Amino acid sequence: MNRADLQGLAELRIQEAKLLLDNGFHQGAYYLAGYAVECALKACIAKKTRAHDFPDKELVQKLFTHDLEVLLRKAGLESELLSDAEGNATLERNWTLVKEWSEEARYSTASLIPFAEELFSAIIDPESGVLTWLKKRW
Repeated sequence: MNRADLQGLAELRIQEAKLLLDNGFHQGAYYLAGYAVECALKACIAKKTRAHDFPDKELVQKLFTHDLEVLLRKAGLESELLSDAEGNATLERNWTLVKEWSEEARYSTASLIPFAEELFSAIIDPESGVLTWLKKRW
């Protein structure tokens, strides 16, 4: 899997989340929307990888995570996001919401209706969405 693959998956997962949300499948929409951000962060990490370098085993193992905060740090974007969020309350609010996403949502039986809609909006907001912000860096 390479950077372009991850970018394509991020785009595909957010489109799938929109279709699910529009058709009342909030649990699936929530789950896939979070995966879109995960793929985007992994694309940012892939951008920093040099061809022909042998990867550090410890770093690679840490990248096999669904934790969005860990991936943001490994992408080297944590301080940039915090800096940008200082001047943009909407971006700060969106990241605060998005970073709480967990792949464990796939097992949720609770209603995720309000959370799915909020998460989706926080990700795709054209001015301050987390995916919007990440696309400028991947």
